[in-house]
Amino acid sequence: MMLWNRERYPLDLDNVLLRGCTVRNTEESHGVVIFAGADTKIMRNSGKTRFKRTKIDELMNYMVYTIFVLLLLVAAGLAIGHSFWYEEIGAKAWYLYDGKNDSTSYRGFLSFWGYIIVLNTMVPISLYVSVEVIRLGQSKFINWDLQMYCAEKDTPAKARTTTLNEQLGQIEYIFSDKTGTLTQNIMQFKKATIAGRCYGDPTTAEGVSLDRGRPVDWSWNRDADRKFEFMDHSLVANVRSSKDKDAMEFFKLLSLCHTVMVESKEGELVYQAASPDEGALVTAARNFGFVFLSRTQDTITIREMDQEATYEMLALLDFNSDRKRMSIILKFPDGRIRLYCKGADTVIYERLSPNSRHKDTTQNALDTFANETLRTLCLCYKDIRIDEYEAWSRRHKEAQVTMVDREGALDRVYEQIESNLMLIGATAIEDKLQDGVPETIAKLAKADIKIWVLTGDKKETAENIGFSCSLLTDDMSIHYGEDVNEKLRIRQATRRTDPATYQRGKKDSAQRFFTEPGKNALVITGGWLNEILYEKKKKRRRLRLRRLGKRPPPSSPQDGQPMNDWEKEMRQIDFVDMACECESVICCRVTPKQKANVVSLVKKYKKAVTLSIGDGANDVNMIKTADIGVGISGQEGMQAVMSSDYAFAQFRYLQRLLLVHGRWSYIRMCKFLRYFFFKNFAFTLVHFWYSFFSGYSSQVAYEDWFITLYNLCYSSLPVLLVGLLDQDVNDKLSLKFPKLYLAGQQGTLFNYRNFFVSLFHGIFVSLIIFFIPYGAFLQTMGQDGEAPSDYQSFAVVTATSLVFAVNLQISLDTSYWTFVNCFAVLGSIAIYFGIMFDIHSAGIHVIFPSVFTFTGVASNAMRQPYLWLTIILTVGISLLPVICIQFLHKSIWPSVGDRVQKNRKKYEMEIEEEEKKKAPTFQRGRRSRRSAYAFSHSRGYADLISSGRSIRRRPQPRSGPQDSIREVSHREAENI
Repeated sequence: MMLWNRERYPLDLDNVLLRGCTVRNTEESHGVVIFAGADTKIMRNSGKTRFKRTKIDELMNYMVYTIFVLLLLVAAGLAIGHSFWYEEIGAKAWYLYDGKNDSTSYRGFLSFWGYIIVLNTMVPISLYVSVEVIRLGQSKFINWDLQMYCAEKDTPAKARTTTLNEQLGQIEYIFSDKTGTLTQNIMQFKKATIAGRCYGDPTTAEGVSLDRGRPVDWSWNRDADRKFEFMDHSLVANVRSSKDKDAMEFFKLLSLCHTVMVESKEGELVYQAASPDEGALVTAARNFGFVFLSRTQDTITIREMDQEATYEMLALLDFNSDRKRMSIILKFPDGRIRLYCKGADTVIYERLSPNSRHKDTTQNALDTFANETLRTLCLCYKDIRIDEYEAWSRRHKEAQVTMVDREGALDRVYEQIESNLMLIGATAIEDKLQDGVPETIAKLAKADIKIWVLTGDKKETAENIGFSCSLLTDDMSIHYGEDVNEKLRIRQATRRTDPATYQRGKKDSAQRFFTEPGKNALVITGGWLNEILYEKKKKRRRLRLRRLGKRPPPSSPQDGQPMNDWEKEMRQIDFVDMACECESVICCRVTPKQKANVVSLVKKYKKAVTLSIGDGANDVNMIKTADIGVGISGQEGMQAVMSSDYAFAQFRYLQRLLLVHGRWSYIRMCKFLRYFFFKNFAFTLVHFWYSFFSGYSSQVAYEDWFITLYNLCYSSLPVLLVGLLDQDVNDKLSLKFPKLYLAGQQGTLFNYRNFFVSLFHGIFVSLIIFFIPYGAFLQTMGQDGEAPSDYQSFAVVTATSLVFAVNLQISLDTSYWTFVNCFAVLGSIAIYFGIMFDIHSAGIHVIFPSVFTFTGVASNAMRQPYLWLTIILTVGISLLPVICIQFLHKSIWPSVGDRVQKNRKKYEMEIEEEEKKKAPTFQRGRRSRRSAYAFSHSRGYADLISSGRSIRRRPQPRSGPQDSIREVSHREAENI
């Protein structure tokens, strides 16, 4: 509050200049710096940011810890072996004396650290770099997918993170907003009820109903929006004749009671609406002859049937999510003072005068509109005496400058004036479903993904949209908040009387909430959600006092009242278990905080991978809480997109994101990790077997340069390409068979079982790679009399066998072959031979004699047919078990993917035939379910209007018609 010249003025956000603002046309100003330093918004909000990690990330970290422990154990075992060997053999052999008199334990200690260094390649340090490269590539594929590009909005899909791609293949629960996510959030004025009479169906000017009509011709209205369609000619005739005073008052209210801003740009009026609903209503009033032209800080100018009129605005009572209504108090040119109000039927009917007419007929019309999934809004007015307004205005000014609970004081003052209202009628706005929503939901359901809708709209609206998009079906039993609360109350009472009956984690049928056969669905409001989860303020306060010891627990606990935090937690667990038994869950009239709470409950108690999708600022909490957040770039700005991990333009792209990109990413990453662990174990454990024949002396089995280049050049490219390009079936088959997605949800492709399979596979291959050449080199002689049984030749043979084995192994695991894959496998082998012959040449040895010591070994060993037969035998035996196991699995125990691959040609032909016969299946209006009011959940421009900051001068009188009047989105309005 500011005191100036003995007058008090309210100070709020409208009086704050943010950093970067420029003050113009101001000679002098006084101010004070507030919210500086640690109190700035960016510092206050810079709390702990939750870093999202995938399940595979967490599992991979634990596996690396496991490998590190194995490394320590193996090194310790070999160090102990070296101590015993030195005690029994090394100390007694004169030819092994190294001139040092170190003790046995010290030599064992040195051997331990020596083997830590030799076997360090068992710990996959390069794994993390390779994983990030693969994730970056997968993110680019999402960005480049033209089938997720929306041409209408020129919006491609965008992966805003590179760390969560494989998690897209493991989603179990989807939490979706409704308005703008499932629907288009493009509002169209469709129907109205005025003074008890309904308008909007195809009707002639005389009022005769038609089965099929033609849209109204707006050529009589020079300011009309030509895109606006309305089928009822009788309402237009009534308005044009000026005989129906109620209809005139109806559209006058729509043109005056709003917070739409208007700006003239190159002869055009540009409307800036705080919500699509408000823009649609003002556009409807314009087409019926009530054109909103301009506004100043204290006036509104409209054109009423070609006659311009200016009204003095005395007060603007803006909309918010608690009030669910907005009002405006105007002084008419003849001196009358009238309040216009529009809002949700639930709040308007509570404030109607007993003398108000048409309440029952209007309620019936609201029910009818609800059945057609239309968004409804009630309109009313009240005439105010001058003395009554002056008394209220004083109270209003006092509330504006109060220092304690200013918003609450203003709401109480608003309540005083918004009473004894007279009902005029109601509007009905259509918000169409987005294209492909029912099909997308049906496919995701087949993939065993459960979809919960969390919306701020009314129960009937949300339920009807649920039927329209196939989330709810006629064969489902729908349970509401009352039923849910009763079932949970009974469970709670039973638990109190017999605690042993219900135990957490027990999954017998007696614990199920719905024992009857059939599908179930929950439809629950935010109020019941607070009641069920013990989140009401009184209950939370009681629990807090009991926790602090300031309130004793009740001696006789009442149903519905938690005794302690444990009971509250069990109640939440019961609710989550009940909801998860249902096919669909719809939570309506929920706040952004409640949306986030529902998501966190499922994450906490089900340990499930969750995805949240929304398009508005009220979805940001939900998007950030879920494991993966998806933002839709719609009509409500970019807040959801900026907070999301993935973004695209329409809900239907979600099925491709999950069933194609998500599943492919998961399969590729799992295959990559299994193979990466295998090839490292097969490479490193050869040192382990060699140590038994080298006195546990930390001697390496390969040449030093081979150890350096193995992961860099000889085995990295093929597995990287599998992680980037591999696919078991193509994208069309992935969408045709959603059951393929189940492997990711169950985590069957990568877990500790797969890790130990890779470990034992690596142990087996390392055994073969070491002992077959060892046996072949034992007591042998080459064709030319040269003995190939030296250490260096043995190292070359084992290394060559290893390179062939690991590259052919990845070839067996590759499902999708391209030229690049072939080039990578053959190129890796060719690079190995090229580098090996170079570093074993005499020329490089002459230049660096101490670095390249295997002079001539490769050429000598590789010209021995005996050694080539040894290599072939080693590689063949290492691959034979894998080939046999894969054959048995695909023949005897085929997976869903194996069966689809087997009949791939047949299914692809079926898809082509289906695409030729494809026809639209969804039509609005087939179902008859309730729907009702769903209005904007963001504040309007009342503060801007009342402050006058955005209005520079009064507009000049208009002498001619406007060229055109158009609307812009909320986002563009904010930019303006």
